[in-house]
Amino acid sequence: MKLTNSRLLLIRQLDNKLMLFKALLNVKSSPKGWINQIRTGLNMSQVQLAKRLGMTAPAIIDLERREAEEAITLKSLREAGEALNLKLVYGFVPKDGSLEAMIEEKAREQATKIIKRTSVTMKLEDQENSRSRLEEALAELTNDIKREIPKSLWD
Repeated sequence: MKLTNSRLLLIRQLDNKLMLFKALLNVKSSPKGWINQIRTGLNMSQVQLAKRLGMTAPAIIDLERREAEEAITLKSLREAGEALNLKLVYGFVPKDGSLEAMIEEKAREQATKIIKRTSVTMKLEDQENSRSRLEEALAELTNDIKREIPKSLWD
């Protein structure tokens, strides 16, 4: 798949959206989870939350436990949030800073492997390239791979 102008625009738009979540990386809930933390902060009992959700108090205990264990569904989180008059928001933050940076890094890794294989073959045939030519080839191949974004990039 070629990195056309529309694909590049899409990646940049996604990056802009995902960057909004970056500030949230430092926000930590209590070990008991957000539902428990907010419910107790509001001085709401488990019975009161259960009534709002049409559940039993033991079901709320299970809900809070599942959230704390990271075994809860998004649907359950959304419903609990609605019952607490809150809106669930979730997203991702690229570890490499942006999707574009992630593509760049993977393309460079793949290009490096290809250049090394080619370089070894050429050296064996006594046709070794200069350091500057290898760096130039690496930059060119990295850009080609970035434009293509082949599925093999993610292997």
